Amino acid sequence: MVTKTKTTLMQRFLNIVERGGNALPHPATLFLILAVLTLIISWVGHMLGWEIVHPATNEVIQTKNLLSADGLHFILEKTVKNFTDFAPLGIVLVAMLGIGIAESSGLIAVAIRLLVLKAPKRMLTFVLVFAGILSNMASDIGYVLLIPMAGVIFAAVGRHPIVGMAAAFAGVSGGFSANLFLGTIDPLLAGLSQEAAQIIDPSYTVNPTANYYFMIVSTFMISIMGTWVTEKIVAPRFGNYKSDEELDQSRLEKLNKKERKGLRYAAIIFAVFVTLLLIGSIPENGVLRSADGSILHSPLLKGVVTLLFLIAGLMGVVYGLTVGTFKNDGDIMKGMAESMKTLATYLVLVFFAAQFVAYFKVSNLGIVLAVNGAEALKAANLNIYVLMILFILFAATVNMLMGSASAKWAILAPVFIPIFMLMGYSPELSQAVFRIGDSVTNIISPMMSFFALIIAFFQKYDKNAGIGTIISTMIPYSILFFIGWTLLLIGWIYFRLPLGPDSPLFYGS
Repeated sequence: MVTKTKTTLMQRFLNIVERGGNALPHPATLFLILAVLTLIISWVGHMLGWEIVHPATNEVIQTKNLLSADGLHFILEKTVKNFTDFAPLGIVLVAMLGIGIAESSGLIAVAIRLLVLKAPKRMLTFVLVFAGILSNMASDIGYVLLIPMAGVIFAAVGRHPIVGMAAAFAGVSGGFSANLFLGTIDPLLAGLSQEAAQIIDPSYTVNPTANYYFMIVSTFMISIMGTWVTEKIVAPRFGNYKSDEELDQSRLEKLNKKERKGLRYAAIIFAVFVTLLLIGSIPENGVLRSADGSILHSPLLKGVVTLLFLIAGLMGVVYGLTVGTFKNDGDIMKGMAESMKTLATYLVLVFFAAQFVAYFKVSNLGIVLAVNGAEALKAANLNIYVLMILFILFAATVNMLMGSASAKWAILAPVFIPIFMLMGYSPELSQAVFRIGDSVTNIISPMMSFFALIIAFFQKYDKNAGIGTIISTMIPYSILFFIGWTLLLIGWIYFRLPLGPDSPLFYGS
């Protein structure tokens, strides 16, 4: 029985947001409508002569009319390619094949059971948010593995699974830029920042560690704030979880002899993989390093989804054969097939979402809107604190229009870094401010690549869940992350702390 609590003003507001959002058409239909609107707006923009000068190349970029003959050719010729090339699609499919083996073997269920039995319940939410943040160094694994696992974990302890998934999602996506370790995004953004800085100072270099100190502190701050929002705002809205099916009490029983043996063998497989990965990556000429000897651009990090498939798959096979859930290869293939069935709704959503994203990109509407907004902010003559807050808000708003962090920074860095350098602010500071804005609205942006997948995860436990459910659930995280991260930045600037190794706040001082 769910204990009723007094409805607060915030909860009433979020309920209104949820009802309003869920009153919208089915998410797939909504993406179809957005795609059609993009076609119409591209025609309007073309007729009105919407254009910008690209700040990096000085190339004049005009709005392309997708209702023209060329636009029609693009739609007819690229519909299939838009779908198959949609970035998260292959990642999700490949990862789910390996996860499907591990899940059908019983490995994931027994590992979760062990976690539930061993982990202090009071720390469970914090651990999920914290793990979500750390998962960012391994590309997109947090979306495809941690978030659905968080739902299962919360269900196992009698809490609403959507609350667990919200906590994990807040860490994975809302805390996207924070981490204790460098990830693939760090050298990518640093390279773009350096190119933009060299417009003013040709000898200026920006290291991948440019924001490292700031992001370490941000990791713990986001973990604490995410835990607070989950327990104080999100959890009371959902209450305890009561499944249509009786909760399998075996989830909470101690592991039997076979299960412990299967886990040991699976752990050995994992240890072997880790050893091989270390052998291939630690030496300077290691086979898993890139051609220039780098780890950050290496096949090791680029191939993390393939590694997930191999590791999860082999661990699942070994566990399944040990405990008897797998009798032959047919059982293994059946487990992979079952995991694909769970993605049926996601595939439908992705088809329409991919068309919308492709139309928005090809029409140049995203670039035109972003650069025009940047120019408006550029014209304001403001002090550092107000300027940085406005830049965070601007980056957060642009994030609602464009999903890729690197694509946005490729456009914004050549505009803002030279301006801020001339005002005495370092490229490293500009990059840190952008990363805050780029992170806080990830969890409420339909343009975020995995948004459709999150809808599918929510619908597993609530068939009526839609865009409104996600946005109303995640808005409190966005608001608090924005406030907390902005205050942290203000304090960082006030005390003149370095953002990372050899990464000052001010330029030319």
